[in-house]
This record gives sequence, structure tokens and C-alpha cells, in this order.
Amino acid sequence: MQLTINIRKKLEESANGYFEKAKKARKKIEGARIVIKKFNGQLEELERKQQIEEEKITERKEKTPLEWYEKFRWFITSEGFLCIGGRDSTTNEVIVKKHADPTDVIFHTEMPGSPFFVIKTNGKTPNETSLQEAADATTLFSRAWKLGLGTAEVYCVKPEQVSKKAPSGEYLTKGAFMISGKRTYFTGTVNAAVGKLDNGKIMCGPQNAIKTNCKEFSLIAEGKDKPSDCAKKIAKHLKADVDDVLRVLPAGTCKII
Repeated sequence: MQLTINIRKKLEESANGYFEKAKKARKKIEGARIVIKKFNGQLEELERKQQIEEEKITERKEKTPLEWYEKFRWFITSEGFLCIGGRDSTTNEVIVKKHADPTDVIFHTEMPGSPFFVIKTNGKTPNETSLQEAADATTLFSRAWKLGLGTAEVYCVKPEQVSKKAPSGEYLTKGAFMISGKRTYFTGTVNAAVGKLDNGKIMCGPQNAIKTNCKEFSLIAEGKDKPSDCAKKIAKHLKADVDDVLRVLPAGTCKII
């Protein structure tokens, strides 16, 4: 390192000048170190946040395998009973014919275009709360939603009362059944929520059942928003996959309340 000395100045004066310059340079270096340290800290924080987001995305992509009942409408009552319902005439037929056991309870509305819902009792007796929730779900996923109705008349029967035997000269279309014997009636209400179970599955059903089974949920109602738009908002709130939410929403427009 070479230093230029002004011969017109005293040696001491020149030395002091270089000393002051050295002090200023040292301060600049220290300042630069502080800035670099701060920048590195911010960079580490950004990398940490990015890693967290990537882990969340990975977690969402690692979906749990679909259960057999997820091809249908389904929810779990606040009492813990699994309820399954038809999405169309084909699944209505499948549910009643293949998945309604003798001790189960079958629900249907009086209006056309209604799903059949079945409470899977496993030999136990559901209480009034579960029965009402099943009636509400039958209403929720019926045409009552699209028509903007608040209630619908729903009845329940035993599986033995449901058959494909049409009266002489008549024909039962796919998904339609003859009901015989006494019916128990309920006033089904259109109230709905979408929630996330502890196992990560997304469930849609009556609000009481969703609130009981899910820590995180969104209340929904018939509205003017596209199902896809609602699904995106709900998925963001529940940290869930949009397709999983969209699959469980009632058919028709909706809104978050």
C-alpha cells in the first residue's frame, strides 16, 4: 500500500489526515456489514416463509384416498352417524339398492328431483337431532336450493318400505322407487356449511352437524355467486383444495354468509 505525502504539510498533519480517512473508511465498512447482516436476516426470513408455504402446498397435494361414500353426497351427523345421499338418479338407485341396510333410515322429499338420503345406523338408533339433520340435508341437496326455498316436506321410512315394484301397467324410472306403509314427516330446512374434518376431508351438510364435527368451517346459502368462486374463497379459508370443496357444494349458485 502506498501513501502520498504532501511535502508542504507537516508529517504529523498528513498522518492525522490519513487517520481521519481511515476512521471514515472503517465506519463505512461497519455500516456495510450492518446492512449486509440485516439483508441476510431478511433473506433468511423470506426463505423460511417460502419453505412454510411450500410445505403447505405439499400438504394440500398429498390428499387422503377417497372413501367409498365420497362418490355420493355425504356428511356425519352431530351424533356421529354417516349419512349418504344421491347426486343423481343413478346414485339414488345405487344407494337404496346396495347401501341401505335393514336397520338404516331412508329420507326423501315430496318434491321431484330429490336425493334419497340414508342414515347408516350400524344397528343403533339415531336420536331426533340426527333425524332432523338428515331431513335438512335431503332438503339442502334437493331442488329447494336452486328454487330459493327455505323449507321442504321430508319423510323417512325403513328400507323394507322401499321397492322397485311398480303398480300394474306403470314403470319406475331409474332412481325412482315405490314407498309403502307409514311415513314419518319432518320439515326440512335449507341451512348449510362447509367444513374441514380432522382427517382433512371436506364435508358439506347442515350447519349444526358441520359445527359439531369441524373446527374450521364456512356458512353458505343460495346466492348469486358461481360455485367455483365460492369454492375458491372457502378453500382459502379452510386451507383446502378447491376441487375438494367444489365437489361437495350443492348444485347451483351460492354465497358465503
